[in-house]
Amino acid sequence: MQKKLFSFSSLSLFLLSVLVLSCKNQENFESVARAEDRQLSQEFKDYWYSGEAEITSYQLQQPRYGELRSGNAVLIFVTEDFLPKVQVKANAQNPENLPVLKLNTTKNYVTGIYPYSIMSSAFLPLATKNHAIKVTNSTQEWCGQMYTQLNNRGEYYVESHSYFEGEADQKFTLPRGTVEDEIWALLRVDPNELPQGTKKIIPSIEYLRLHHLELRPYKAVCTLSNGSYSIEYPELSRTLTINFEKTFPYAITGWTERFPSGNQEMTATATRIKSLKTPYWKQNAEKFTNLRDSLGL
Repeated sequence: MQKKLFSFSSLSLFLLSVLVLSCKNQENFESVARAEDRQLSQEFKDYWYSGEAEITSYQLQQPRYGELRSGNAVLIFVTEDFLPKVQVKANAQNPENLPVLKLNTTKNYVTGIYPYSIMSSAFLPLATKNHAIKVTNSTQEWCGQMYTQLNNRGEYYVESHSYFEGEADQKFTLPRGTVEDEIWALLRVDPNELPQGTKKIIPSIEYLRLHHLELRPYKAVCTLSNGSYSIEYPELSRTLTINFEKTFPYAITGWTERFPSGNQEMTATATRIKSLKTPYWKQNAEKFTNLRDSLGL
């Protein structure tokens, strides 16, 4: 009988802990949902809810290992419904879906004999003025792969995997705040919402992983001027400047990124080639290949 009572007590404690954890997770989710409402203009809705994505190609000059590499970059902006709890794209209409502006960024360049292929994704909520719900980054090159995912659940839950010693498999949390990867989408919504002055910002996951730096917030000096936005990280000796058109839809015309590479300071540049508004997910037949030519890819 005593053994049965102990088992029942253990089960009760276990169920109580599950309930507490579930409530805590729900509170975290609700804290993400509770934010100032964002009023989207009709101009914004007409442009971004047209059933098309905006695809823009760029000529890329990217420093790597102390040398400048030629390649290309593509920014793909599109609105979609997002499932807030599991944090993936929704396949069906549901009142709980959250509208997001998604940005997929790809970069491709070659270092000597082997290529780099990099992709980052950021999902910015549109109904509320909140930080990105999710950010991911993956890097593939012939030495191996790296993948990092950040989920906004009241605080940031980070999972990272790498083939480098000391970076293999990591799980940790960070306080919620501005992430550089969300800046690009926020700019497209309203440049006036961009952080200004001295802030704490989590830099580009791509940059931190490629340079084997700690993923955490760093001091940043943010400046919005006439058609450009700069983030300077004194601790990293890195400055990102995004150039954009001054009127809606605030199209990104290019960017520069100054940082140490090898034993010197170098500058990456991206210059716009072409932009298309098109439902690319419907254009996977061979007859649409010519669209890549028009993008200069």
